[in-house]
Parts: sequence; C-alpha cells; structure tokens
Amino acid sequence: MKKQLLLALLIITATACTIHHHEVFVGGGSIAPKTIRVLSYNVRHCSPPATGLIDIDATAAAIKKQNPDVVALQEIDVNTGRSGKLINQATELGKKTGMIAYFGKAIDHDGGEYGVAILSKHGLRDPKVYKLPTDESTKGEHRVVLYAEIFLPNGKTYGFATTHLDAQGPETNRDLQIKEIIKISQKFKKPFILAGDLNAYPESNVIKQLDQHFTRSCQQCGFTIPATKPNRTIDYIAYLKGSALKVLSHEVIVEPKTSDHAPILTVFKY
Repeated sequence: MKKQLLLALLIITATACTIHHHEVFVGGGSIAPKTIRVLSYNVRHCSPPATGLIDIDATAAAIKKQNPDVVALQEIDVNTGRSGKLINQATELGKKTGMIAYFGKAIDHDGGEYGVAILSKHGLRDPKVYKLPTDESTKGEHRVVLYAEIFLPNGKTYGFATTHLDAQGPETNRDLQIKEIIKISQKFKKPFILAGDLNAYPESNVIKQLDQHFTRSCQQCGFTIPATKPNRTIDYIAYLKGSALKVLSHEVIVEPKTSDHAPILTVFKY
C-alpha cells in the first residue's frame, strides 16, 4: 500500500513538473519579448538655455530616468573652453549613467572638440566615424555620422548610428548628408537603427528621402523643439527597412530644463 501511494505521488509530481516546464519554455507565454529602449537627445553641450550653465548631472539624470539601452547624443563637447578644458562630456555621461560611451568628433571647437556620441548599456564594438559632405560655398558646419555595432547578452546584434545634420535654412547640405547616410547604411547588416537631430521637418525632401530606405518610429511625430513649448519636429529615430524590429512605442519626453530639445524614446521589440 505504501509503495503504491509513493508511486502515485511520484507520477503526480513528474506530471506537474512537465506541465510547468511546458508553460514556461515551450509555450513561451510567460517569457517577456526582448526589447531595445532607444533614446535620442540633442543635449546642447549639457547647457540649458534658461541658465547657460553646464550641468552634466542634470543631463545624466534625464537620461537615466528613461532607462535606455542605447542613447544617441548630439552637441557633445570634449575639452572645450565653454564646457571645461578637462571635461569629456561623453565620458562623463557614460560614468554617470553607468553606460559605455564613445564620442565621434565633427569639428574642432573652442580649443577642444565637438560632435556626437553613443551610450550603450550593452557591448559596443567596431565604432566608426564617417564624415558627411558639405557644400563649402555654404560655409556650413561639417557634420558626421557615428556608427557602432551593439551586441546583446542573448547573442543578438544590431547596428546603431547617430547624426546631427546641417542647421542652415536651405536644404543643400542636409540633402547631401542624408544621401551619404543612406549610402553608408547599405554597408552594414540589419537590423540598423539611425537616431538623431536631422534639422528637417517631416514634410521636407530630406525626410522623404529617409522614408524611402528607413521606417520612422513615428509617422505623426510629436514636436521636439523648443523643449519648453515645442512647436516643430526635427529629431527622429528610424530603422532600415527589412530590419527584424517592431516599434512598440514612441514618445517625446517632457524635459524642459536640460536642453533646448526634448529627448525622444522608442521601444523596439527585437
């Protein structure tokens, strides 16, 4: 009798374990999908217009609040007179957010360097800085796109790039620059995410060209500038068409005290 009871208990236990195993690993219903939280932020060299003071702590806090996996930063100072001759803003923001940082120089400025940067919670490898074309007759500021491959703990990888296009009224340089970015993007395997300040409105020819090769994370995109009372959209996150990504959400973050731009956040399923 005792042997029969013990055998029955073993069968019940084994059956329960099998059902539990099936629900978690085979059915997959209780396993959350992998997401990538992408933040793009023109930080105005960590100097909000209201004060004109350099406040890296406030910028880092604004970034940390969104818990991003990867961040595209524009208007970053490295060892400049205005932001501190011994201050590398990319490095400092990396330290203060607990993320890997890489800076991409666009120009020499105020005794130091000025450009874009990437912050990543996960591994970052093979970073490259590509110079973008500028029509010298316009006397436009030279621009770059910074690319890196991001690799996740689960073994998946994706390409990520940030840029800051020309800010002049005419589209001359932005047109040249977006064409070059599209050309560069074809070199890298998918998925490929591009994020940054494109200085172009959604109805512009620049964004129309972008839309031919990339899918924006928003179609009716919220206003991103000025941060205090935004009334126009010039900041975007997009992914190369054919990439194995799905947009779960996109939002403009209300953060009026750290820059003249509002940061934007897109959550991808990957």
